[in-house]
Amino acid sequence: MRVVVDTNLFVSRLLFAQSVPARAVDRAMTEATLLASDATLAELADVLNRPKFDRWVGAEVRREFLDRVASVVVKIRISERITACRDPRDNAMLELAVNGRAQRILSGDDDLLAMSPFRGIGIVRPAEYLASG
Repeated sequence: MRVVVDTNLFVSRLLFAQSVPARAVDRAMTEATLLASDATLAELADVLNRPKFDRWVGAEVRREFLDRVASVVVKIRISERITACRDPRDNAMLELAVNGRAQRILSGDDDLLAMSPFRGIGIVRPAEYLASG
């Protein structure tokens, strides 16, 4: 299965290692083909480098996590642009899913979840992904 993981879930994975989002991300990283684009990796790097996370997770741990994510993803070149989401910042996830022929987008974002299915791609919460087998 080809899967896109929303940035918010990667952050949850790093901060709350025993949470449902963390388990879903771990499963996607080990059992699925995880997709990323330059834009989604840049967004993850930007978010993880924010000083507000310093009090919970050190900068080195965040860098190592980003390196781990980058090492397991299949990089997708975005050729088709999408402007369908009511939150334009979420269009990068839709672009990645469509261009990468994903079957699922994992997200906790209500704007994305409201669009499921998008062009036949299921957009699901972490608990639903875990329950799917």
